[in-house]
Amino acid sequence: MTDVAFDKTDQAGSLPSTEKEPDDIIEENNQENLPATAAEGEGAAGGVYRYIKGDLFTSEIFKVEIQNLPKYIGFNDLKKFLNKHGVNPHKIKLFSKQMFAFVTFKNQEERDKAMKAVHGMQWKSKVLSVRLAKPKADPILKKRKQEEEAEGGQHGAKRAAGSQEGEEEEEGPLNIQIANAVTPLWNVPYEEQLKRKEKEVEGVLQKLTREIGNNNKAMLPWLFLQKEKYNKLCCPLEAIRPSPVQTEYRNKCEFVIGVGADGEDKTVGFRLGKYKGGSCAVVSPAETSHVSSEAKRVVQGFQQFIRTTPYAVYSPETYEGHWRQLTVRTSRIKQTMAIVFFNPQKLQEEEIEELKRNLRQYFTEGEGQESAITSLYFVRMGQRTSAGTEDLPCEHVTGEEWIHEELLGLKFRISPHSFFQTNTPAAEVLYSAVGEWAQLDQDSTVLDVCCGTGTIGISLAKRVKKVIGIELCQEAVEDAKANAEANGLTNVEFHCGKAEDVFPTVLNAVVSPNVTAIVDPPRAGLHSKVILAIRRAEHLKRLIYVACNAKAAMNNFTDLCRAVSNRVRGAPFRPVRAMAVDLFPQTMHCETILLFERVDYSSETQTTET
Repeated sequence: MTDVAFDKTDQAGSLPSTEKEPDDIIEENNQENLPATAAEGEGAAGGVYRYIKGDLFTSEIFKVEIQNLPKYIGFNDLKKFLNKHGVNPHKIKLFSKQMFAFVTFKNQEERDKAMKAVHGMQWKSKVLSVRLAKPKADPILKKRKQEEEAEGGQHGAKRAAGSQEGEEEEEGPLNIQIANAVTPLWNVPYEEQLKRKEKEVEGVLQKLTREIGNNNKAMLPWLFLQKEKYNKLCCPLEAIRPSPVQTEYRNKCEFVIGVGADGEDKTVGFRLGKYKGGSCAVVSPAETSHVSSEAKRVVQGFQQFIRTTPYAVYSPETYEGHWRQLTVRTSRIKQTMAIVFFNPQKLQEEEIEELKRNLRQYFTEGEGQESAITSLYFVRMGQRTSAGTEDLPCEHVTGEEWIHEELLGLKFRISPHSFFQTNTPAAEVLYSAVGEWAQLDQDSTVLDVCCGTGTIGISLAKRVKKVIGIELCQEAVEDAKANAEANGLTNVEFHCGKAEDVFPTVLNAVVSPNVTAIVDPPRAGLHSKVILAIRRAEHLKRLIYVACNAKAAMNNFTDLCRAVSNRVRGAPFRPVRAMAVDLFPQTMHCETILLFERVDYSSETQTTET
């Protein structure tokens, strides 16, 4: 379900996030690390990178550079070191004399996991540094391009020089640069944005169609008929549903703190994503179109505050400094939560307590009152305290403990770490579609997997017999229970734990003949154990999969549909409907809903015999 940016980071200096929706920065800034032509797949120079956009897999698009490696290590040493720490590289190219290596991965999730695990880790007295790397140019096209330029002689050289000048000009003002980084479709008409996203989802269905044909030969007759009906797709793709709002829609943003692109220290905003002098410039979000005015006001107020303090910005290169990140959450009922991430280093407890008192005073009595913060938290974030921010304790500084939101006529409370879709009006569109597709009645039991604060299950609870939610984040589970009570619901229960651990037990305990599962997992999709449990539970006939990254969820889709084997028991599912819902205007991201129904071979046999 996957919003905001190297946490779950691709940006140096802020931690990786496990949010379920695409981050403010993560995907967009990844493109900043490619040549412009590689990211766009256009232009003559882009030919040498065009292969990364093709149907064939290449790990070059999931590539990092590991720097500051120890001397005298070999390929096997590096591979063993990475494996020991849970990192599974696809390819490794080691430059031992220069003490760095390029490492590629099979997907973005494995790459991001590796960046979080290895960055800042010590190996033989060396502190490792990890950053994104450009894909390797296609050697054949690169050679051809070099030959063409050589034939062009001086004329070609002039043309190349002109091209370089053009690239410098294209960078333009900072507000344009940051818009291109975090909202790359900001200057594309909204109708065209929707067409592009729908085309992306169509490509996902085309791949799923091929995967089903390759992995379940028994489905080939059905697949042939489906492709005839639905323009070579395995199921109908319904028209994309737009977001009701296209600007200032984000209710959660994560901002990094660093040296501004204008040279100003202690700047709060988004990174441009270009490393210069070992650092990465930060630009204010003041002119970004997707950030709310309330969040911008908090950023401005917080920036003024930290510039009055003696504490420096944290440096991911030297591991010195203090100020790390600011997260802002807002709601439609005008409540605002600010979460300050700070590295205490060797400060005394008295100094940290004084800083928290100053923060409280500034935002409740001082100039920061204009930020209208209703809930303020302080988080101590050390070098390697956690793989992500979601496990770090939040110290309540002032205001309410939660913010509250209204969605589909229901009330929800939201804690600092709890997941809640980042575009509330569009989330209403998404959840309404899920409700339409689920075909529920008073005898139905709904399994809400990766339920966050319980939004989907609670929105459906009055139409069904029972809702069972499963969620990893303890804070979110407590919120979900409180939300069910606040909305007067007694047929809802929530379980905390990893879906792969909890789901099989919960599923086996459900005796209802009418069971529908709704899954809304993080970017990487569901654990294979969950998929296998779904396949084994033959009484589960319908499943709605909400994917924030449908490409990353392809393995899940395929496993739901693949033929029965020693590993995969239980009749397969097949996709019957698909649709995109735009929750992230001005970016290439959208949510994809797929409805899967279990194949009933007995009824098909009877139909055939008849």
